[in-house]
Amino acid sequence: MKRIGLFLGCNIPFNRPDVEYSLRFLLNALDVEIVEMEGAACCPAYGTMPSLGIFEWAVASAWNLSIAEEKGVDMITGCGSCYGVQNEANYYMKKHPDIKKKVDEVLAKVGRKYNGNVKVWNVTNFLYEQIGLDTLKQKAKYSLNGLKCGIQTGCHNLWPSRAFPANEDNVFAPKRMREICEALGGVAPHYSTITDCCGMGALRSNAPEKSLALFKKKLDTIKAELDPDVNVIGCSSCLMQFDAGQSLLIEQKKINYKIPALHIAQLVAIALGAEVEKATALATIPLNGVITKIKGGN
Repeated sequence: MKRIGLFLGCNIPFNRPDVEYSLRFLLNALDVEIVEMEGAACCPAYGTMPSLGIFEWAVASAWNLSIAEEKGVDMITGCGSCYGVQNEANYYMKKHPDIKKKVDEVLAKVGRKYNGNVKVWNVTNFLYEQIGLDTLKQKAKYSLNGLKCGIQTGCHNLWPSRAFPANEDNVFAPKRMREICEALGGVAPHYSTITDCCGMGALRSNAPEKSLALFKKKLDTIKAELDPDVNVIGCSSCLMQFDAGQSLLIEQKKINYKIPALHIAQLVAIALGAEVEKATALATIPLNGVITKIKGGN
């Protein structure tokens, strides 16, 4: 049986615990043993500690990585920032042994150490490489029945690509999430702004109007080019933008349509037989039509 450390980060437990339920469900359904990351802290995300001090950022990330290393497991996360930051910190420490030495000195003060042996996976890459499309097909209890999916991989799931132990063949034309959706019976066409940022993160915190304008441009393109049944999201922060952010645009009368949104973990969990009410508990854009289609309706 495969074993994996589940790193939840901040956004998922605080904002979208339904994604946590989905992650736990799909890992169990796919016969992957979940190892709890007791004592794990913030990743820490872009826009926070990395902006204030590279050394401090490396220490905080190494703390989390050392927990997984001590337990003898790699890590999986549903958050693009957690995935990107911790992979980048790992890569940075290998490239800068002087920083790694100082990090080791700090960790030693609390009885910890990190040797650099942990891989950090996002959900998409773990499913694609460690589980495989054929296994997903075999384990699925429900087909997506031609569900048209608009894919949002998420910036930090793609870049900085050199730092990631697993990634797309071409990060400018991501296909892994598309292939997962198609393996489960959906349709996931390419569209022109598939790699564009959704505007979440620090921009949403510091300039919400600019953030929503950037998101609206992307959402309008998805609507015009695909008119999907659902947007499938690879990052918990992107999910917040595509769901709650879209609700704000509707409330502000800046768009006159609704496109439901699901994290890739939620979509896969539902296909594997998860309780829909728990897997989608905090969605703000109604998912009735999506669920009906997955469950065999029209």
